[in-house]
Amino acid sequence: MQDSATVQDWIGRSETATDVLRAQPARFMQATLDRDSGLVDGDGLPPLWHWLYFLDARRASELGRDAHPRKGGFLPPVDLPRRMWAGGRVRFHAPLILGQEASKRSTILSVREKQGRSGRLCFVTVEHALFQNGEPALTEEHDIVYREDPAPDAPLPTPVMAPVEAEISECVTPTEVMLFRYSALTFNGHRIHYDVDYARGVEGYEGLVFHGPLTATLLIDLACRHRGLPPKTLSYRGVAPLAGLAPFQIEATTEGEVSLVWAKRQDGALAMSAEVTF
Repeated sequence: MQDSATVQDWIGRSETATDVLRAQPARFMQATLDRDSGLVDGDGLPPLWHWLYFLDARRASELGRDAHPRKGGFLPPVDLPRRMWAGGRVRFHAPLILGQEASKRSTILSVREKQGRSGRLCFVTVEHALFQNGEPALTEEHDIVYREDPAPDAPLPTPVMAPVEAEISECVTPTEVMLFRYSALTFNGHRIHYDVDYARGVEGYEGLVFHGPLTATLLIDLACRHRGLPPKTLSYRGVAPLAGLAPFQIEATTEGEVSLVWAKRQDGALAMSAEVTF
């Protein structure tokens, strides 16, 4: 067990960044999703596309085994090798406007160690507060989970089955190009998204892994198109990986002011669940 006092010392650490929300990355994102590239300065940024900005470009010599920046800078020095995007909660205060400068303040909210069925886990929650023209635009709590490498003989986890009834359902067919483009747009070097030998042989996935943030982006996009309204809040949680470039479904249903949305694998297993309020 790592020295918990060491990682707990990271709670409360903050960093700030500024960026101009240029239209070009948003247009490239539209092309990645096979849509017309029509966003221009003055348009509102679609929900969760803020992940295309405020990127952290570390030197190649500062990267770890998985090509993420080595831990111990802003993020705590957790001594577990695998990093996963576990989920988060987002409050949308005002649209982020393309072509204008924005700022982001990030703070480590919590570091929690647990013992799971697959071994040790460490959850790190980071708050990101985004501002534009001095006014709050978005507040996000991002959950990161660190875990051990899988044992060669570890049994596969029992899947949680997705809901069977949906008001709307769309099929997403991942490709290597889609994963490569999203990794490039977010400057995400994590090898599970483009190095199939690493994804299978080291981290134990069935193949290339579909990005968790891209899944969340597709889910809130589906909910907003379904309701025809801008979102107020989003809560989402990764349940099981989407790996191997297998097609999957994104689905939605409504309960009053809430849209329930989820990603469902071909075997019917729940990959990500989310709630969007309007």
